Amino acid sequence: GPTVPGTGPVGPAGALTKDRAAGAATPAAGTPVLAIDDAHVVYRSRFGRGGHHALRGVSLTVAAGETLGVVGESGCGKSTLAKLMLGLVDPASGSVEVAGQRYAGLRGRKLRQLRTRAQMVFQDPIGSLSPRRTVGDSIAEPLRALGVPAAERAQRVGAVLDRMELDRSILQRQPHELSGGQAQRIGIARALVGRPELIVFDEPTSALDVTVQAQILKVIADVAADSSRGSVFISHDLATVRGFSDRVVVLYLGRVVEEGPVDEVFDNPKHPYTRALLASAPSLGTGFGGPRVELTRDLEEADAATGCPLAARCPFVTDRCRSDDQELQPYGASRAACWRVPEIPALLKGSDIRV
Repeated sequence: GPTVPGTGPVGPAGALTKDRAAGAATPAAGTPVLAIDDAHVVYRSRFGRGGHHALRGVSLTVAAGETLGVVGESGCGKSTLAKLMLGLVDPASGSVEVAGQRYAGLRGRKLRQLRTRAQMVFQDPIGSLSPRRTVGDSIAEPLRALGVPAAERAQRVGAVLDRMELDRSILQRQPHELSGGQAQRIGIARALVGRPELIVFDEPTSALDVTVQAQILKVIADVAADSSRGSVFISHDLATVRGFSDRVVVLYLGRVVEEGPVDEVFDNPKHPYTRALLASAPSLGTGFGGPRVELTRDLEEADAATGCPLAARCPFVTDRCRSDDQELQPYGASRAACWRVPEIPALLKGSDIRV
């Protein structure tokens, strides 16, 4: 996991119990901070029948003190998965739990309380802040939702600003007066101020200048190092995912096709799609160096309905792959959804495969 030394949780350790006393139950010891079980998400068409099946049977957990990386090409379902974790979309089936409590069936204040326990740091730092609110109002809003008194709100807002190494004069500014790096620090401060059990980082540096990215990544590493909180790090930058994550899941067309300890998945990928994804990332440097699988055909969403979603692009495809659904199976320390994992090393025979 992250190794950048941090400054510890914002505020006293006992404050979390105090915050939750208003109605949110304290999770039992050992309960994952996030548990998704067989979740399907379908975006229905506004016109006529049909729709887009964005997630298909996704199951995963995140423990306190753990960082889970999520990788996959554009259109694989990463953003929908992030929204599912925050309760911003409802699953058509399956369940989502944060700190042992389900989003399903919650309304009003109870739903708002649960949502404060899982916070997101967005891709567009300035766009994620309301143009009608000052920086101070934006950071304090989660505390208002929790009913935290004004004096304590001010103290906690000041504490997270100090942690972000920002001068308190910034509280009176509007979002358009901020640089990209300042805005992302404000976004992280807003996520932290409610002391959530889960923080989801959705491409948190992709909209920033290269010179600012390293600074923000150091801040994120500090946040993720907190052993009382779980983190999800979603990014196209595979080298950064490897540096931040304890475990990683690989998404393809709304399905988890491989998951496991980050070093195992990156050094010894099992699924053909994982091999292709790693081969496309020169930023990995000394990462995966085995025979590569390169996929050149276009991503086809329709192929996800039956059998392996990669079938149309995979050089190892068989008739069984096209007709039968493939579940995650253990292969060493990781799991992959591919019938042919045991045969692939021999099929590669030391050469790259391209289709």
